[in-house]
Amino acid sequence: MSGLYVLAAGGTGGHMVPAHVLAEELRARGADVHLVTDARGLRFPGLFEGVPRTLVSAASTGRSGLLSAPAVARAVLQGRGQARALYRKLRPRAVIGFGGYPSLPSLLGGLANGTPCLIHEQNAVLGRTNRFLSSRVGAIATSYAHVARLAPGLAGKVHMTGNPVRAEVIATRAVPFDADAASLRLLVTGGSQGAAILNTIVPAAVALLPEALRARLSVVHQGRDEDAVMVAETYRKAGVVAEVRAYFGDLPREMAAAHIVVARAGASTVAELAVAGRPAILIPLPIATDDHQTANAEALASAGGAVVIPQPRFTAEGLAAALTDWLADPKALAAAAAGARSVGIPDAAARLADLVIATGQQS
Repeated sequence: MSGLYVLAAGGTGGHMVPAHVLAEELRARGADVHLVTDARGLRFPGLFEGVPRTLVSAASTGRSGLLSAPAVARAVLQGRGQARALYRKLRPRAVIGFGGYPSLPSLLGGLANGTPCLIHEQNAVLGRTNRFLSSRVGAIATSYAHVARLAPGLAGKVHMTGNPVRAEVIATRAVPFDADAASLRLLVTGGSQGAAILNTIVPAAVALLPEALRARLSVVHQGRDEDAVMVAETYRKAGVVAEVRAYFGDLPREMAAAHIVVARAGASTVAELAVAGRPAILIPLPIATDDHQTANAEALASAGGAVVIPQPRFTAEGLAAALTDWLADPKALAAAAAGARSVGIPDAAARLADLVIATGQQS
């Protein structure tokens, strides 16, 4: 296969990681790839290595609301013009956007040039940028069978591909899950936002577990540097071996070794949990746009792979009870792992690449 495809993504890892995985899949098939992004999209180490990239102007009203609307409109129009000029030079077969405001000018530029365009939605709720573009693009790739905020009249455009995850996560799927292990491991990861409450509640919950369960438990806790001493000391007083660091270079390896994961419910986290087949206790970030993390979490919970605790009800006592239910019952823990695995889509990148190529052939 030959030809060039433009991937438009920026902002957060939730947009950048699946775009990166798709880029790797397309390149493996012999295609050329070009990334169009914003300044934040260049800050993720290890992503899009060797891929040409172009920055275009983009902006969001964010917390400023309507006060910033004129400046945002100017930035989007400027970015649209930059994208159009770039595409006249590159002549891409298709442009795919991954949501978030950085992708908007890139898709508008492709649409204005008559280039085939499609979007990918990582969450169980269609994001605002993707909602705006959904009626204009040729195809809509989703990560869930049911996506909220998607207009019924667009059903014919929808293709459920799943959310691409890194090869390291897919390899985790081959690691056996042993619910009867003599030692059980708890992984705690808060993601890029809102980890502070996990640093307070999770160690306190572990300290409330029955002594027999604490004796079998070890913890790997990803938390902020400023909380590290407090978190480590709480685990130490509880008699639990714990590794506490702000960053884990190989989180898929930690997930493969885990028996239970306590985490937020970002799109990439939920997709990775499902592919890896790891039970999770999820605390959706309450400030997430359109409460999409709750929708993500409930999709995994409906398969039996997760317990969802809304943040207003997230207490040490409640978390300790949820942990005990699994730690004390290997059959329940194994069933939760199987439930998570049942909704994993390890070939999501291949499915999405197929759709991108097919869309490009419609020109």
